[in-house]
Amino acid sequence: MWKRFSALWTLVRRDGRLLWFALRHPDAPRWLRPATFGLVLYAISPIDLIPDFIPVLGLMDDVVLIPLAVHFILKCLPPHVLRQAEARAGARTVRAG
Repeated sequence: MWKRFSALWTLVRRDGRLLWFALRHPDAPRWLRPATFGLVLYAISPIDLIPDFIPVLGLMDDVVLIPLAVHFILKCLPPHVLRQAEARAGARTVRAG
């Protein structure tokens, strides 16, 4: 169980880092900033797809939908933007580690 959680956390951190570098890329598509802003707004908004007061499911929608949305956004990026974001994220990870 702990290994799965650790692997999931690593993926979320990696995708978040890639999204950060893709946002800062000069060739990033115009839709990227509004999509990311909408995702952040959904994450902090009290209005959810499944209300939080429903036990377990209320929190699980945020835990599942937000990483899936980030992954989908990254899949829709132009290949050269994603490659350069991966290169920058990889270089930063090596320096930090």
